[in-house]
Amino acid sequence: MPISKTIAVVDDDLAIREALDDLMVSCGYESRLFSSAEDYLAAPDRENVDCMLLDVDMPGGLSGLDLQKILSTDQKRPPIIFVTSYLDGRTKAQAMDGGAFAFLGKPVDVKALLAHVESALQL
Repeated sequence: MPISKTIAVVDDDLAIREALDDLMVSCGYESRLFSSAEDYLAAPDRENVDCMLLDVDMPGGLSGLDLQKILSTDQKRPPIIFVTSYLDGRTKAQAMDGGAFAFLGKPVDVKALLAHVESALQL
């Protein structure tokens, strides 16, 4: 049996985390949930994450863009797919210029999300 790929879901909204978790698990992935960028950074085994679904705006701490910038210095960093309500051109440009694999709006198009996850996991 092949080893399941691990998808990290980093979003401050519990309902979004749970919905993305259900989707990833239903597609055969292992899902790890984090309510903040800080929680993700504190995870001892984050190097085992194969792809990340990341929100831009997470009040009270680091934003998704902040986390992306921090992770850009890591030797092994997962492809990042932003899933966000912040669809302005400047935010998208900043995310994509920072190396994001994709930038999707909420509510997310499930087919598009899954296609991006599959492509990201091929890297």
